This record gives sequence, C-alpha cells and structure tokens, in this order.
Amino acid sequence: MKDLLIIGFVWPEPNTTAAGARILQLIELFQDNNYKITFVCAASKTTKSLNLNKLNIQTFTIELNNSSFDEFIKQLSPTLVLFDRYLTEEQFGWRVVKNCPNALRILDTEDLHFLRNARQIAYEKKIPVSENLLKNDVTKREIASIYRCDLTLIISKYEIKLLKRFFGVHKSLLHYVPFLLKKINLPNSYPSFTERKDFITIGNFKHAPNLDSVVYLKTTIWPLIKKELPKAKLHIYGAYSTQKIQQLHSVRDGFLIKGWAKNIEKVFTNARISLAPLQFGAGLKGKLIDAMKYGTPSVTTTIGAEAMHNNLPWNGFITNNPIDFALKSVTLYTDELIWENAQQNGIEILNKCFSKEKYSHKLINKINSLQKNITEHRLNNFIGSILMHHTLNSTKYFSKWIEEKNK
Repeated sequence: MKDLLIIGFVWPEPNTTAAGARILQLIELFQDNNYKITFVCAASKTTKSLNLNKLNIQTFTIELNNSSFDEFIKQLSPTLVLFDRYLTEEQFGWRVVKNCPNALRILDTEDLHFLRNARQIAYEKKIPVSENLLKNDVTKREIASIYRCDLTLIISKYEIKLLKRFFGVHKSLLHYVPFLLKKINLPNSYPSFTERKDFITIGNFKHAPNLDSVVYLKTTIWPLIKKELPKAKLHIYGAYSTQKIQQLHSVRDGFLIKGWAKNIEKVFTNARISLAPLQFGAGLKGKLIDAMKYGTPSVTTTIGAEAMHNNLPWNGFITNNPIDFALKSVTLYTDELIWENAQQNGIEILNKCFSKEKYSHKLINKINSLQKNITEHRLNNFIGSILMHHTLNSTKYFSKWIEEKNK
C-alpha cells in the first residue's frame, strides 16, 4: 500500500465549503487507488469539520515553525505529499524536501488565490483586471509554490491557460482536475417545477465573493425581482454569517437570512431558482454544481460560470447586467418549459464536464508516470530547484528563528 500525507490548510468542511468538498473528492480518489492516507493540519477544528477518522484516515495536529514536524514526517516516510493550497507548501514544503526528498510533492491550489485577489481589487476600485494587478505579491508566492512542487492540480481550464500562456508555466507542472462526480440522472422523486417555489442563494460567508454577492442581491437585484414577483422570497444560506449579513434580513422584503444549511439537498430541491451574481472570484463554484445536481436551474455571471460548462448550454442564464439578471431570473421562475430545459442542461454539464472516472484515471496515470521518472522531471524543472534552494536557505532559518523565539 502507498502512503499519502495530506497537509491541510484547514480541517475539511465539505458541508460548508466547496474547498472541503474538493479535498474529500481527492481523498476518495486516492483511497480508491489503495493509498493509505494521513491528514495533518495546524488549524483548529470546528463543529463542522469532517470526522476523517471515520474514513480510516489517521489525523494529527501539527505546529507551525516547529521541528517536531521533521521527526513526524521522517517516521511516516510518505511516498506522496499533497499540499492543500500554496500557504501550506510555503510552511512545510522545505521540511518535506529536507526529510523525505524522494516523496512526490503535489500542490492542490483549490483556486488561484492571486487571480481572486486581483479581481477583488479591480472590482472594489471599479477598474479592469490589468497586468499590473495580476502580477501581485500573492502571484509571486503562489507561482513560486507551483514551481517548487512536482505537480500542481488546477481545478479550472481558464486558470490552466492563464498559467501557461500569460505566466509561461510549463504544462508538465500542471494537471487539470475539476470536481470529480459520478454520472447522475435526475431522480424522479425530486419536486417538479410546480412543486417548488422561491429563490435561494448559498455560500460560506468567510469567502468574500459570497458576502459581496448577498449584499449585491439585497441592494440591486432582489428589489427588481420582487417588483415582478411580489409573493416570492429569497432564502439566503451559508455558514459563518456575519452581523453585516444578519442585518440584511427582512421579512417584509422576503429577503430571509437562514444561516447554515443542515440539509443541502432539501434546500436546493425545494427551491425553484438558485441565484449567484458573483462579481469576483476564481476556480469552480460548488454552489452551481450543487444546483445542477439537485435539478435547480440558476442565474449567474460570467465569473460564476467561468470554466464550468465547456460551452454547453447553461443550467439557466448567464448575464452581468443587473437589470437583465433580474429579468432572466423572473423568466426562469415563471416559464416551466424554459425551466425544464435548463434543468436538463445542468445534468448534461455534470456528466460531460466532471466525470470522476475520466479525471481520476488521468491523475493516477500522471502520478505513476512521475514517480517512475522523478529525477528527470526535477532536472527539467530548473526554476523549481532554484526556488527550492533559496527557500531552504531563507524560510528554513526564518522558521528556526521563530521556533527559538517561541521557546
């Protein structure tokens, strides 16, 4: 059996975040291929953290800037190490190289943090996303992390193209792995158009694009929809809601803050339409995947639908104009034929773009090939060896200084 060490940025919360669902899909992929998995994390667990021990995964809490990790990984001696986001690679990558130099190092970006950061700044300043914004300090850190690893998993085809064409990252360092879903058919037991009512929007409020989206709905889009559909309500779900979000709750306006969705399937299958007017962000949107999975058509923006459907007809409508967004939402809500066609579009997108069987097979083949040719692969990644050399000599001693200071 092969040993995999996953170093988590946080403990997975698949019921509250798309990132949590993503890491769980990767865990299942590796378990299906006979990997023994150990999951470690320096963050604190929450009440919503998944109990990984029930999945036969060993878990340990680790410390930042502490040499105890060196002894831990020496004893574990994994054949493969997966870093959950570039921040964990920055903290622990050099320790992995020092103590387990032969272990294959894989980075899962979840989404490109620098792209999300650039888009948020551009949105807040009301300016286009420029080259200057894209080449920020987060970009340098994240791409350096990509070079230091043997392989980086990218969830979005748009992000793969950006890294290769705009930043010149070689394709041998990147591998496309979207959400991994089994083939599905829409269950007959799900409520029909006439059995559903109201709108929903959903998203973890620790994620800035979700918080902004709800404020945008409240101030701009929902009043337009409510004018046309006075009896309709918008149910807003999401973990970790803030006081700012709670203050938006209004029974009179049908704008209802519901908090964390304990039963996500029930929430989606009872709603007729899902709204996701995202103004910035990156990666793939778990909320839109869930909408398709549960037969709930959606209205979203180009940012929301980015890299999600390979030019297949959308599960509803895509528009950036707030007036058009409201009109399309009303149309989808009131026209049963358009709604049913949109529902079927969603199932087609899931089955054609997010095949677990297809993309799991490709990733395992890639890993097996890299492990057989790791010396040559690393020699060809000379930039990565340069960055790792400097990381070992800078991050290493900075970390040791912090460790001594903490004593």
